[in-house]
Amino acid sequence: DYGRKGPSFPPQPKKPDYNEDSNFLQVNRSVNPTVYGDRETRIYTYWTVDGSNTTGCFDLLCPGFVQTTNEIVLGGVIRSIPVPGGLPWIMTLYIVKDIKTKNWWVQYQDNINIGYWPAEIFDSLSLTAETVQWGGEVYSSRLGHPGHTNTAMGTGQFPDFVFQDSGWTKRMRVRDNSMVLKYPEYAYAYTDDYRCYDVYLYWEDRKS
Repeated sequence: DYGRKGPSFPPQPKKPDYNEDSNFLQVNRSVNPTVYGDRETRIYTYWTVDGSNTTGCFDLLCPGFVQTTNEIVLGGVIRSIPVPGGLPWIMTLYIVKDIKTKNWWVQYQDNINIGYWPAEIFDSLSLTAETVQWGGEVYSSRLGHPGHTNTAMGTGQFPDFVFQDSGWTKRMRVRDNSMVLKYPEYAYAYTDDYRCYDVYLYWEDRKS
């Protein structure tokens, strides 16, 4: 795959294995007081080439990501936050590989190129991506214990088919050598703890 569209489902229904050789890229919105010092929602990027053991960082906090626009501030606060029953707030994000330079670009909405990760900082991603994921993460040092954290994901509501109530990702696409955005051939839903977080994989039709 050379690209993805959307705001995380692994190719098998099991926990993703980020080993010491894992190259991965992320872009989304996040609340991360450890990195930013507050609980504001921010747009972020992240990269690593060894499963976050010794390499990688958020945004521009270390050499790696090259920002090319002044319209979007990486790590900048997002004021529009979705709430249950409120108006949906949509953020479209792309990670796309330039087949000529081999760089991995991040695009916001449909017209703003935020910047790119140079091809030379990667090992396996210098060629292609093996897995594409969409979803959310919540960190807890007590995973597996009831009430291990009060941190909500998305709107804080369990998923249902009323899109305004829970967080959602739609129009997920990948791009291969044909350079055409396509539906994933298969996808699986995964969560670490169904007692606290859940996910539905819902195929409405093949045109949306």
